[in-house]
Amino acid sequence: MLSSQLPDIAEASSSERVYVALGNSIEKAVSLLNWVFESLGTRQICLLHVHRPSPLIPTLLGKLPASQANAEVVSAFRREENERTKKLFDYYLIICRRAKVEATIVTIESDQVHKGIVELVNRHGVRKLVMGTVKENCMKVKKSSCKENYAAKHAPLFCEIWFINKGKCIWTREASENSNLLQGSFSSTISSCASGCTSTEMRVSSGSDPKVEEESSYSHIEEVSLEAEALGNEAFEELLKCKTLELEAMEAFSKVKIYESALVHEVKLRKEAEDALNNTIQDQEKLLKEKDEVARKLERTMRNVALLDIRAQEANHRCEEASGELKLIQTSILSLRQEEQRIRRQKMEAVHWLERWRSPGQAGTANCNGFLGITEELPELAEFSLSDLQTATCNFSESFKLGQGGCGQVYKGEMLGRTVAIKRLHPNNMQGQSEFQKEVQVLGKLQHPHLVTLLGACPEAWSLVYEYLPNGSLQDRLFQKNNIAPLTWKIRTRIIAEISSALCFLHSSKPEKIVHGDLKPQNILLNSELSCKICEFGICRLVTEDSLYQPSFHWSTIPKGSFPYTDPEFQRIGVLTPKSDIYAFGVIILQLLTGKPPAGLVGEVRRTRKLTSILDPSAEWPMIVARRLVDLALQFCELSSRGRPDLTPTLVRELEHLHVSEERPVPSFFLCPILQEIMHDPQVAADGFTYEGEALRGWLANGRETSPMTNLRLDHLHLTPNHALRLAIQDWLCKY
Repeated sequence: MLSSQLPDIAEASSSERVYVALGNSIEKAVSLLNWVFESLGTRQICLLHVHRPSPLIPTLLGKLPASQANAEVVSAFRREENERTKKLFDYYLIICRRAKVEATIVTIESDQVHKGIVELVNRHGVRKLVMGTVKENCMKVKKSSCKENYAAKHAPLFCEIWFINKGKCIWTREASENSNLLQGSFSSTISSCASGCTSTEMRVSSGSDPKVEEESSYSHIEEVSLEAEALGNEAFEELLKCKTLELEAMEAFSKVKIYESALVHEVKLRKEAEDALNNTIQDQEKLLKEKDEVARKLERTMRNVALLDIRAQEANHRCEEASGELKLIQTSILSLRQEEQRIRRQKMEAVHWLERWRSPGQAGTANCNGFLGITEELPELAEFSLSDLQTATCNFSESFKLGQGGCGQVYKGEMLGRTVAIKRLHPNNMQGQSEFQKEVQVLGKLQHPHLVTLLGACPEAWSLVYEYLPNGSLQDRLFQKNNIAPLTWKIRTRIIAEISSALCFLHSSKPEKIVHGDLKPQNILLNSELSCKICEFGICRLVTEDSLYQPSFHWSTIPKGSFPYTDPEFQRIGVLTPKSDIYAFGVIILQLLTGKPPAGLVGEVRRTRKLTSILDPSAEWPMIVARRLVDLALQFCELSSRGRPDLTPTLVRELEHLHVSEERPVPSFFLCPILQEIMHDPQVAADGFTYEGEALRGWLANGRETSPMTNLRLDHLHLTPNHALRLAIQDWLCKY
């Protein structure tokens, strides 16, 4: 084989062709080629490459040694390696053609790159070689393992080698001066090898100088030592590789076992899944049969529902006819009543004018006395002088001032051996003078435990002397002015009963009914035992049966009631009646229940769905008591006075019993699970539980289709009235 290469060697020697050792790194190869093109200026080069086959073959079980892998897999991988190498050198040839340099390729396959390079140099008689090198520190650390150092030591001396790093020539191994002799020796060696001669004969033909022979022997021994050392290192590396491959093989075998066990488990799971699928199919068929049966039942039910709808429509039609007839009857009755009232008013007016016509002076005096409620039998009030009041109040000192109203100031003083409250009206206020006369004439003749007591008057100073109540007004106590303790539910209920008792007394007085006209928490005072008394009668009215039909009678004074407590009917038509006090009383009840300001309170309570959300938590209201008071207060606050109930003794007694009653335990099945309140419209849902109808409809209206109790999806959203439970709740409420 070597003899066949001799013409090539001779041709290479004569043409001074440059050989460039290239690897798989494109960046380094391009750098070497550019240096050759720029520095040597040659137009013919030979690309030299040592292909190192990979010792490990990638398989499905990981990388295995080539000896243990399948032969077809190894062959395919080798073809893939050769294809990559071919594509790489095609790219190198393209670079050379672009530089207008003729290039050929010489390759060899070897496990060690540095030995492959030296073998190619010897085989082709390379005289000029360009190869890459590493940094200097690498050569210092491990020179014997670097292919550059090996090539410098073992390449023939006639070969000039340039070592290039990053486009720069690091160093050059010059060719020996005896390069021609060595070249001839190299040629004779090849010829001798081709003809079967020994290496000893080659050395004899080269020359017989003993010194040269000694140096050659020494270099040969050194070369053999280096080769032995390199072979030892290679053997150690191969041993490590074998151990690594053994470990990888064991790991691969364990993976195979794991895969086999996983396959068995997967087969088991697949069988279980098939069984479950069969069971599911059977259940589905059963459900389909049940669905068909239910569909048939539903069809029968829908036919029955259609019949019931027809009957219901007939019943509704009859009900509408009956309602129309009832409305006609009610309209007729109302017309008769209005006619009767009109005739009665005309009769009373005729009698009134007849009496005035007969005796104008006597009739006017009697009417005035009856209107003002003055009688001769009642004792006269005590009269005080201005000096008495100045002494009691330190000349009306600001430190004794309790407050200021629309008609004057209120002072605290000491008179008659007790603490009193002195109300001083503005002297120039004609309305105040009227109120002064009114309160003197009315309060002086009224005696009730829950009306403030008038002790005397001072006409000189337009002042009234009342009893003093130390705990201030209900307004201050309700909104905890000065951080006072809140009122309990029992105290609040007792105050409601006391207010109702006082109003019932005023509204049932004879011969004229008395209307307070300015009922609000500021005008309800509390004594030391937190019992209430109503004050501020400056705008009260005396209302007779005749005056109810004479609106102009009520414009003698201007009411000063606060707007939230003012009767809407009075604001509309200007008629002040006992029902006006009842409206204000209803607003006060709602304030005691909720602890909130009066503005908009009636509407807020009407709109609320959950009573506990608006109750004052500091009072700890029992639900039975709170529910009854809310219902009563909303009746009192009806916009039309006809819808408001009268304060009867029976109603007053009921309120008096509320504040002394303890809360009774409510059966749990009477409470709505959502609101936790007694149900008034119990409805059964699809989950079998009973809820308050309004609460459950609100639950479903928000897009929820699950049970409030079980959180499971409801089969349907239809509600069924629970009449039995509703009757039981009504019986329980009536009983207690």
